[in-house]
Amino acid sequence: MFDSAPLLRDVFGFDAFRPGQEEIVDAVTAGENVLAIMPTGGGKSLCFQLPALLRDGVTVVISPLIALMRDQVRALQEAGVEAGALTSGNTPEETDAVWRALEDGRLKLLYMAPERLAAVSAMGMLRRIGVSLIAVDEAHCVSQWGHDFRPDYLRIGELRRALDVPLAAFTATADAETQDEIIQKLFDGVAPRKFLRGFDRPNIHLAFGAKDSPRKQILDFAAARRGQSGIVYCGTRNKTEALARALREDGHTACHYHGGMEAEDRRIVETRFAREDGLIVVATVAFGMGIDKPDIRWVAHADLPKSIEAYYQEIGRAGRDGDPAETLTLFGPDDIRLRRSQIDEGLAPPERRSADHARLNALLGLAEALECRRQTLLGYFGEEAAPCGKCDLCDTPAEVFDGTTPVRMALSAILRTEEWFGAGHLIDILLGNETDKIRARRHDNLPTYGVGKDWSRPQWQAIFRQMMGHDLVRPDPERHGALRMTDAAKPILKGEAQIRLRRDSIRKATRRPAVKAMVSEEDAPLLSVLKAKRRALAEAARVPAYVIFPDRTLIEMAEKRPATLDDMARIGGVGAKKLERYGDTFLEVISGAVETVHPARRKLAGRDTAGVYDQLLEVQTELARGPDGIDKPLTCSASQLAKVAQMRPDDEHALGRLLGERRAERFGAAFLDVLRAAG
Repeated sequence: MFDSAPLLRDVFGFDAFRPGQEEIVDAVTAGENVLAIMPTGGGKSLCFQLPALLRDGVTVVISPLIALMRDQVRALQEAGVEAGALTSGNTPEETDAVWRALEDGRLKLLYMAPERLAAVSAMGMLRRIGVSLIAVDEAHCVSQWGHDFRPDYLRIGELRRALDVPLAAFTATADAETQDEIIQKLFDGVAPRKFLRGFDRPNIHLAFGAKDSPRKQILDFAAARRGQSGIVYCGTRNKTEALARALREDGHTACHYHGGMEAEDRRIVETRFAREDGLIVVATVAFGMGIDKPDIRWVAHADLPKSIEAYYQEIGRAGRDGDPAETLTLFGPDDIRLRRSQIDEGLAPPERRSADHARLNALLGLAEALECRRQTLLGYFGEEAAPCGKCDLCDTPAEVFDGTTPVRMALSAILRTEEWFGAGHLIDILLGNETDKIRARRHDNLPTYGVGKDWSRPQWQAIFRQMMGHDLVRPDPERHGALRMTDAAKPILKGEAQIRLRRDSIRKATRRPAVKAMVSEEDAPLLSVLKAKRRALAEAARVPAYVIFPDRTLIEMAEKRPATLDDMARIGGVGAKKLERYGDTFLEVISGAVETVHPARRKLAGRDTAGVYDQLLEVQTELARGPDGIDKPLTCSASQLAKVAQMRPDDEHALGRLLGERRAERFGAAFLDVLRAAG
């Protein structure tokens, strides 16, 4: 067995391994293929850096972020280890130094981004330098099901096969599905030795809150931790700038960070955060992966993360030193709609979208938990735990009530409308609102119409949100986000089971800000799908999305839901050419079917003559075998009917010139009746 203790002490400065590290180090050093899943702050980097020093040859480390690689290389060099990185961020002098160390046989660790593997010269270079081990950091990036997919990670399996060397993969967040894909993509399906070191970070306090003046909630949270380093994650770039400004106005040292900033400005923020005490960075998720700053004392989410894995990764940036750290995650109906639409508007295949919805559902379940959040969080990753005593629900148990009655009302409304509608329309039914949609669909005749007047609309929104969190209902992407019941809801609907809801969440539900949405809540899911189709068409044609259709056209489609080409032609912005080019495509998105129409009839779509054509066709069908139904079949061509509808002849002689004598004799009188009635 390798004696790693001297290097552990002399190079890395530790007298002992952290729990679970030693056996991983031994396995990697011995040349075993390894998959290690360790919590953030658990010391993953040591598990490949130390074996690199114990083994002959060069260890290649595949890592996703330049900033992370630079930090680790700098730390290793400070410890006297020959390490280097080949990245696009290198100065020419840095790159020359790496090549010299490789040529002299001195370099022990070479860091590379996965994108560099695409270069033709990369494979030859790696063969030449004597690679003996591949280490993959943030290995979940290989997975289509993980939260940070990087397609260039797929080349790593090919690299392992070409070099015929062992591979050690490390990540902090990988559920069973992601683990399976890592094994398939990196290890060709041959299971490596797996180390699952638990997901618990007991020093991190977990808390969630329903949005209620969210800016004030974040400012209050930061004020209670004044002078401590923290991160606030936001869903949009604009919000990072606005919230950072508000924090500065409140006396904090704060700056913003997002992918739209100049590279130099981003580097300045990264450097400041690494070096300054008490700095708050308000950022999108572009900031944070691989941060080694040990004393981040808190992480807040001003908006709901996109998945439970993303949430776990992001809060894991707090308290890496093992000392107490705190988190707060705010969420509301708008967050849920945004995350749903991001999934539905994406170009991922249906099974990927379904998996992403399931991951979001798991996060909503954590947000709406009634008891210990850590139990819920660890349960998602397959671990059991006792109540932690370090979350908001352990601090102050949730005030709950028997929500069976309102949930049954909601489920009944879903069932009686055949699972074709979203929460907005269902709430209108429960409240007894007389909307145009309710009248058009005669939903005011349903037994559930008006039965829910004991609760306000915001309270019903909180109830539906909790139903989603408990996975009683799920949006169906094939029905544009309409809510469908899960199997878990059926016992409640049948009266065989009860459900508890959070009363405090219901009681605190307040009126949402009067911000005009692009479309109603009911039409938003369909608009998302229409935008996704528009984006796919625009990318295929390499044109801006508005060239296909502008937003206002898609909004009108979502609101009016055209069912035929005639309906589609009446939508603003849908001209004849666009109807011909895109009509069927968007009809299929809206209704799930394509209307079969003769080209001659298609040209009339949306015009008054279209209705005349249809009536002529109906009359022709009735008289095809003569008035008594016993004559030889006779019909007009589609183009002849179109000419009659457009030219409107006013006597049988003129009609005969268009149709010929035999057809005019059989259909003339009836056709003229149609034309006269049409005016």
